[in-house]
Amino acid sequence: MEGGRVGRLFVGIPFPAELREGLEAYLRATFGERMPGRPVPPGNWHLTLRFLGDTDAARHQALVDELRAIEPGPAFGLSLAGLGAFPRAARATVLWIGVGDGAAELRVLAAKVEAAAVRAGFAPEPKPYSPHLTLSRIQPSADLRRAIEGAEPFGGRMTVDGFVLFRSHLGGGPPRYERMLALPLG
Repeated sequence: MEGGRVGRLFVGIPFPAELREGLEAYLRATFGERMPGRPVPPGNWHLTLRFLGDTDAARHQALVDELRAIEPGPAFGLSLAGLGAFPRAARATVLWIGVGDGAAELRVLAAKVEAAAVRAGFAPEPKPYSPHLTLSRIQPSADLRRAIEGAEPFGGRMTVDGFVLFRSHLGGGPPRYERMLALPLG
């Protein structure tokens, strides 16, 4: 921890291998071998609960203490649904897949993580939580209406039985995510 810095942190839910494999097959069937933009590597797929950014050691410790104090609730089932884009399909800069079943439970968990982050000294998140998995970042923007409107919902399922505090390592290719703290639900 150089200079008291821990690094870029976020709290998320990792994907099991079988869900990643199913989603990879779905995306190949939808887009062929070439996804639009700069795809997120499947090994990096996760559902972000809260991005925290560059964090110093004192705030990191406060965050760990607050996350450990959360009453996270029971494990729950989650499904991935249909494709979407930010800011909109006609001028997409981010391609994503949304959450179907389990979205309400995910929002509750994200609110608990948000409250823990604020108690640990992080500024409140200005935007409401939007449960989704980022699949690709697109620059310049592209019109993805045809692909999104023509795609069947994915429907892959998983059990959310915990969440993880990650540190992201940037440089030399795609980010690498290091698990710093894993906390169970239930």
